[in-house]
Amino acid sequence: MRYGMLLDLNTCSGCSACAMACKIENGTLHGAYWCKVLVKEEGKYPNTKKKVLPVSCMHCEDAPCVKACPTGASFYDENGPVQVDYTKCIGCRSCISACPYGVRNYNVEGPVDNPYFADYEMTLFEKAKAAKHPVGKVGKCVLCKERVAEGKDPACVLTCLNKCRFFGDLDDPSSEISQKIIELNAKPLFEHHGTKPSFYYAGTF
Repeated sequence: MRYGMLLDLNTCSGCSACAMACKIENGTLHGAYWCKVLVKEEGKYPNTKKKVLPVSCMHCEDAPCVKACPTGASFYDENGPVQVDYTKCIGCRSCISACPYGVRNYNVEGPVDNPYFADYEMTLFEKAKAAKHPVGKVGKCVLCKERVAEGKDPACVLTCLNKCRFFGDLDDPSSEISQKIIELNAKPLFEHHGTKPSFYYAGTF
């Protein structure tokens, strides 16, 4: 079993629903996004085109962040995804420097110092979620480990309006994601780094 994800850029509209779903599900601190949607414009006015690229942790099979972590805080779980153990993280940020995708966040300030909305008290929901992200630690996409353990799709997959995300077992050749990778000729981002990402893209950015 090795979990992975495929994103079809041919049908992605760049609506950022995945980014918002991730933020709500994980309650990341203000300014921290485990899922981001990068945007660029091609062509010259008035013949321009917007291209989008959602990015999050690639859950590499040969992850530089795991190798760089001096305490074992970054590790592979039983199904392949890379996780972070906050109890072992010392905030050295070696993993951030090692990651070629720039998808990790360092928690500089807590919710009290940097609330979601200035001049408004945080709700109990916001406080409960934010309390899971201690200051001085590094966080990133965990591939919705708790949801997946319950047999659910990650929040970004569930919320995708155009159904351009696919999640499943990369080791099962009959799984939907494995079939889609072949059908769409999907490839990992920055494949030349040799990190063997578990996140695939169809289309171009």
